[in-house]
Amino acid sequence: MLASGLAGAQEYDPNWQLQPPTDSWPGYHGDYSGRRHSPLTQITPENVDSLGLAWSFQTGESGELKCSPLMVNGILYITMPDSVWAVDARTGHQLWHYRYPANKGFHIGHRGVSMYKEWLFYTTPDAHLICLNAKDGTVRWNVVIADSTKGYWMTMSPMVIRNHVIVGVSGDFDNLSGFLKAIDPETGKTQWKWDSTPPAGTPDATTGGMTWITGTYDPDLNLLYWGTGNPTPVLNGKVRPGDNLYTCSIVALNPDTGKLQWAFQPSPHDTHDWDAVETTVLVDGPFGGEQRKMLMQTSRNGYFFVLDRTNGKSLLTVPYGPVNWAMKVDAQGRPEPNPDKEPKPDGRLIAPDEGGLTNYRSPSFDPKTGLFIVDAHPSYGIYFAKPADGSFGWAGADYGVWGKGILEAIDYQTGKIRWTHELGPGGAGAGVLTTDAGLLFTGDAMGNVLALDTKDGKTLWHSGTGVSMQSSPITYELDGQQNVVTSSGGVLFSWALPKRLTANR
Repeated sequence: MLASGLAGAQEYDPNWQLQPPTDSWPGYHGDYSGRRHSPLTQITPENVDSLGLAWSFQTGESGELKCSPLMVNGILYITMPDSVWAVDARTGHQLWHYRYPANKGFHIGHRGVSMYKEWLFYTTPDAHLICLNAKDGTVRWNVVIADSTKGYWMTMSPMVIRNHVIVGVSGDFDNLSGFLKAIDPETGKTQWKWDSTPPAGTPDATTGGMTWITGTYDPDLNLLYWGTGNPTPVLNGKVRPGDNLYTCSIVALNPDTGKLQWAFQPSPHDTHDWDAVETTVLVDGPFGGEQRKMLMQTSRNGYFFVLDRTNGKSLLTVPYGPVNWAMKVDAQGRPEPNPDKEPKPDGRLIAPDEGGLTNYRSPSFDPKTGLFIVDAHPSYGIYFAKPADGSFGWAGADYGVWGKGILEAIDYQTGKIRWTHELGPGGAGAGVLTTDAGLLFTGDAMGNVLALDTKDGKTLWHSGTGVSMQSSPITYELDGQQNVVTSSGGVLFSWALPKRLTANR
């Protein structure tokens, strides 16, 4: 089953590919599909108004928890850029705390650890991969993934597929090449490397294509799906003509060899910093009268994509909010950029803004309603070309004009928005979790944890935490009790029903 598969077993039951286990949350997305949908039903629309705080865990850090907690064998593992904590999932008591030594890496946030057998894998701000003993947090080995002195850093939660630990990198402030590496979990040695762009210094080639959000995996096809970031220089496209493959792309790789199987590019020749790293969600179901193995993504550029994940062919491309940068969608399902919407010395008003119509927060797919639900950010920004900035790094400027947070439920077969839920001015940062009971958990811009009705987006319960959520909720059931875990600021919260409501289940 997937619970053991993600923790390092050599065999996998594909029946678990689209369904996380109920008593754990063993991977960044819960399972390999990226759907963030749980089969748990103890907390329902009828009793969720009785949901209360089971416990809270204070990290004592001033930073924000942006990680998706891992939960295996009754222990939660959470991270910040220089820390890993093990927390009792029943009580919220700290079991151990690992602190990485002071370093000059970029401390922008961290998204969590992964697990293989009894080992945890943790990426560091200065681009190392650390193997820790899950029992006590002691270091087993420490390997360098990229050279942080050149501008690389790492924030991602690695992905474990059999005996491969898949890791990606960040670094688009500099003209660097993005890549994925597969690492042997026993030795720390590199098994393969896939470059999203040619190595830095290759004549007439773009750089960029960072790989900083955890991908998804189909065990039946044995394909790893990953999104890549923007090309560099970021806002100056004149020095890098063409589509700039494989930046702003969704790629399918063989996880055993790193060989590219297919690629689809949501943002050809991007000039707005719209990474296509957003979660690639895998769904099996009907589309256009046929049963399909699909991949779905709400991309940062404002478009919702549905692909046939066996071959990367487009099934649907539609905007899911205000978008004004493309002239049309081409025959391959790719938006075609409007040259007049590239950054100019006198500025261009662009929708969405640089943060995108969504970003790193995780969406959710509910199979009962067929709704793809995403924390969206309708927005406008002004982009400027600055010739004095040349052709390195950002190479321009952009300024946000207006934006707000809104939850959108998208019918995957048509791209139509079935319902929306306002999340507040400026935008929220929370991911989305759905359950078989018909509930949706997320957070708004004002620091509230929310439980909504999945079918229509109506609020059924909320609780204020004081700080907006910048992570994705998870859920699990232990000792007959379902818990929903969220974070706000540096605090982890566990929510559950009173015992009297669960005793006779």
